[in-house]
Amino acid sequence: MKFNKNDNSVLKISLVLIICIVMWGLISPNSFGFIGNKALSYMVDKFGWLYLSSMTVFLVFSIFLAFSKYGNIKLGDDDSKPEYSYISWFAMLFSAGMGIGLVFWGVAEPLNHYINPMGITGGTENAVNFAMKKSFFHWGLHPWAVYSLLALSLAYIQFRKKYPCLISNMFIPLFGRNISKKKIGKFIDVLAIFATISGAATSLGLGTLQINSGLNYLFNIPENKIVQIIIIIVVTFLFIYSAVGGVDKGIKILSNLNVLMAVMLLAVAMIIGPTSEILNNFINGMSNYGKDLLAEVNPFGKGDWYKSWTIFYWAWWIAWAPFVGTFIARISKGRTIREFIFGVLLVPSIVSFFWFSTFGTMAVNIGYDTASKAIGKTSTAFFIVMSNYPYGKVISIIAIILLGTFFVTSADSATFVLGMMSRKGKLNPDSKVKIIWGIVQSLLALALLLSGGLKMLQTMSIVAAFPFVFIILGYIVCLVKFLREEKIENEVKEKIRMFK
Repeated sequence: MKFNKNDNSVLKISLVLIICIVMWGLISPNSFGFIGNKALSYMVDKFGWLYLSSMTVFLVFSIFLAFSKYGNIKLGDDDSKPEYSYISWFAMLFSAGMGIGLVFWGVAEPLNHYINPMGITGGTENAVNFAMKKSFFHWGLHPWAVYSLLALSLAYIQFRKKYPCLISNMFIPLFGRNISKKKIGKFIDVLAIFATISGAATSLGLGTLQINSGLNYLFNIPENKIVQIIIIIVVTFLFIYSAVGGVDKGIKILSNLNVLMAVMLLAVAMIIGPTSEILNNFINGMSNYGKDLLAEVNPFGKGDWYKSWTIFYWAWWIAWAPFVGTFIARISKGRTIREFIFGVLLVPSIVSFFWFSTFGTMAVNIGYDTASKAIGKTSTAFFIVMSNYPYGKVISIIAIILLGTFFVTSADSATFVLGMMSRKGKLNPDSKVKIIWGIVQSLLALALLLSGGLKMLQTMSIVAAFPFVFIILGYIVCLVKFLREEKIENEVKEKIRMFK
């Protein structure tokens, strides 16, 4: 495989960095874990306020922009049309941004908050309200605001301003058009690749563990390394095949299938579950969530619970932003800024609220003692809860299949994005690059899974993504500069047209 020397320095640096991280985790997992944990603890203790306040800024700015005078600007030429229907667009951005996480945490998170709530007695009605409110908070508007802001900026520069889709290129107003060739630009792009592949590999590992746990719980298939290796090999073949097929042939079809299966799973669960309680918790959860949004504005004085949950989640969503944002940008040509923000913020958030209301209610409804046992192992919590309901085994089988399809979609989206990032923002990177990244992320997941360092990879990716707090804050400044310049240019053109 041949690359132009000027084109692949980011690719080379990224590969070397990732190989070094993997070797460190394999050769010395103790030091790897010690340093990673120390770094994460320091970051959460010292900069938790920064995460909390920044996430609020991202959400407020996104909403402001949607209602601003720039809302009608298209992500593309004025006469451009969206490449994908609303259904396919929502399906792809949802599959890339949340899919596998909802299946993994849809039961486990509400159960954790129900058994061990902050400041109140577990297993009570107040604990149920707390569980729903916090699950909504962690999976609602805030993470999608991060994705929306980064994706909107990248879509604007590539489709409106005609610059390559690189994380670094958004800083053109501050550093000039050649930023991607400068050291600071290369540093930003390497950091984005590292965060992307770390997050993708972690999801591959977590998905593998849950699929294996589900197969073990339902069919007594052994829960061991051999089975997990087989799962990764099968999934790797599928997602590389899908990624090589491109967005239209592979990723779009699988994403549409994901949404169809997710809706079917959700509908069946609502029917066999305590339907009235589910709807009641959805309404109460929305009400409490709205109140909680205002209460969370103050970023100071938060305790250990926030460090373990909210701040950790905020760090994790920011770590995922380069991957999800780049992919959402790629599929959003032709949308207006207002349409884009409302679509990315509201639709996935509402789906997440329904999801947690349904599966969270089913979880807390099985009783405190059974619920306490269910959260003993996160990867089997879903299947244990479903076993307490009629047709629970059917739901569990559908969930395993959905895990697999979400698994493939997240991985092939990441592979596609990594190809773009390492090929100067090329919208349709060549198959060889996608195959390389597909194999690398699977090997990374496999290596860390076998060495027991999967959680540490997650920790390291969150630590490494810390600079993205400042990068996304910088995006706000640069996007405003771009939009103001465009407005001035349009006013000048209009005056010239009037005088002619």
